[in-house]
Amino acid sequence: MTAELVRGQNHPLDRSRVEIRIAAGVPVVAGVTLGDEQGGLPDADAVVHPGAPRRPGVEVPGQAAAAHRITVDLNALPATVHRVGVLLALAAGSGAPATFGAAPAPSVRLTAVDGTGLAGYTLTGLTAERAVVAVELYRRQGAWKVRAVGQGYADGLAALLHDQGLARAAELAAEIEAAAAPAPTREAPAPVATSAAATPPATGPVDYRHPGRRSTPAPGPTPPATAPAADGPPPPVAGDAAGWSMEERLYNQIWGMFEDLARSVAAYRSASDFAASRLAQELDEVLADPRNRLGTAADVARATARDRHATLLTRARAALDRDLAQLTAESEVVEPALPPAFARWDNPVWQGHHIPLERPMALRLGDLHLPEVLDLRIPMLVRLPLERGLWIDSGPDSLARGAEPGAEREFGRRELGSALTDGPPDAAEVRRLALEAAVAIAARLLAVHPAGEFAVQVIDPGGAAGQALAPLVETGALPGPPVPGAQGVATVLEGLIRRVDLVQMAVRSRAADALPPDLDTAEQLLIVHDFPHGFDDRAVTMLRYLADEGPAAGVHLMMVADRAQAREFGPVLDPLWRSLLRITPVPAAHLADPWVGHAWTYEPALAPKGSQVVRQVLTRLAEARRAAARTEPAGPPLPPTP
Repeated sequence: MTAELVRGQNHPLDRSRVEIRIAAGVPVVAGVTLGDEQGGLPDADAVVHPGAPRRPGVEVPGQAAAAHRITVDLNALPATVHRVGVLLALAAGSGAPATFGAAPAPSVRLTAVDGTGLAGYTLTGLTAERAVVAVELYRRQGAWKVRAVGQGYADGLAALLHDQGLARAAELAAEIEAAAAPAPTREAPAPVATSAAATPPATGPVDYRHPGRRSTPAPGPTPPATAPAADGPPPPVAGDAAGWSMEERLYNQIWGMFEDLARSVAAYRSASDFAASRLAQELDEVLADPRNRLGTAADVARATARDRHATLLTRARAALDRDLAQLTAESEVVEPALPPAFARWDNPVWQGHHIPLERPMALRLGDLHLPEVLDLRIPMLVRLPLERGLWIDSGPDSLARGAEPGAEREFGRRELGSALTDGPPDAAEVRRLALEAAVAIAARLLAVHPAGEFAVQVIDPGGAAGQALAPLVETGALPGPPVPGAQGVATVLEGLIRRVDLVQMAVRSRAADALPPDLDTAEQLLIVHDFPHGFDDRAVTMLRYLADEGPAAGVHLMMVADRAQAREFGPVLDPLWRSLLRITPVPAAHLADPWVGHAWTYEPALAPKGSQVVRQVLTRLAEARRAAARTEPAGPPLPPTP
């Protein structure tokens, strides 16, 4: 659980590698000071800032922005460093307010590398300050702690650095502000919050900076010098975001693409709304005076208003097209570089896939896109282990609850899945595609986990899922077809509840060795098909228990159900539906974005029509399981303590 701190409060850190996530609401410059035991700064090298974004153990963003992510490896810091201060300063010339008192209260969150929250602090009560020390990580008796500081300086960065004993603080402050400033060639208004660096580009054949986001070079040797392209931003590169590994850099890059697309489209929609409201206002002014409603003057005024409206729309669309071109170029280099857990089924990486030795950090559930550009799709990634179950809506009205016009035709044109080429599917087709999506997700989860560390169980009371489950059964991922009827429902649910209870007791008591030898400690995915057929009140109660308590004990729920058919249970199931992430077997604009208010169209990750890639992957998994069984490895570990 994240500890919410108040000013002056401290909290112990049990991780050596942490991320510091900053949300300010306005563009700010973020940096880090590396102080000695008294907090003093020996020289300018003790300040990590946009002009010098990397020091041993610390990496900071390269430009002013409203949101930042700083990575810190406490074990990699020099032995002389005892205090790590996180500083924020309002960015000059960015349109930000002059003081923190006129801006939203910035917040700082410390998380582990896997996203687990450690501590948080919101800097309230700021007034005339232009720079502030937000939090401080400090070493005390060999252990690290975090303290909420909130010390502000009305005279800005120079005063902050001078207060920490740095000589020539004013010169360094000016250098930091210059390095963090936007590029002078940036067009305005720009819907993306960041742009290319104002400093000279990093040398080398690979430029690790996104054309629309400022990022720092990835770890590795410096390549030989080369000249950047002179006719535009440097070409995008896969893995140019910050992170400890290529997988994490790609994950952060994809989220950066999502944020850039969301901002760009939000800016375009805002500009379009403004143009429409201005046109309506100007036309109202023309019609307000009856003497001006007719005649040449009125016609000229109306024509002028419409021309101005068209000009505003043209400018807004040009800005959007510019950003979309950059994001499309980035997508074209990122998509082929993705590892199997992040890749589409048609990615060649699956042809050479081997069962991994450790679980990836995230999994691709499908793609997201917006109606302004149907061809640009952002991978939808969810962190592993799954924190929420999934509900694949198999009802015939899944499209009616928010489908984007033309989505069915686009889906058929791309030939993801099968038999969707002539308009929207019927009820039977939606049910078939829902099962196909469930099997594809299950196969992906099995393929990206080490052999024996993930298993699948299925509840199918009516026995209607036999054909869709054939790849799982024939390759041994399922030991056999699901037992039909109410008896099959009760047997599976009781077995999984017993597993959850035993694992919870073992974790609380730190007695993993006391688990029964017949207990499978691998993570479990339960696919529930044809709900509520075969479920009585007791079975529904057990299902709700698994949805609530299962994820922390390594049991995850995936419902393949029609929401309308389940309403006979009344409000008793409302908590269950709210706890699950709803996805659809066909494209539908139902995923809400509370950040900027978009409704994203979700497109499921199905294998291409006629492809045998899912069966091939499951076959390799079966071979890996047999090889692992011959070597008799140690059993998989218990799920982490919640």
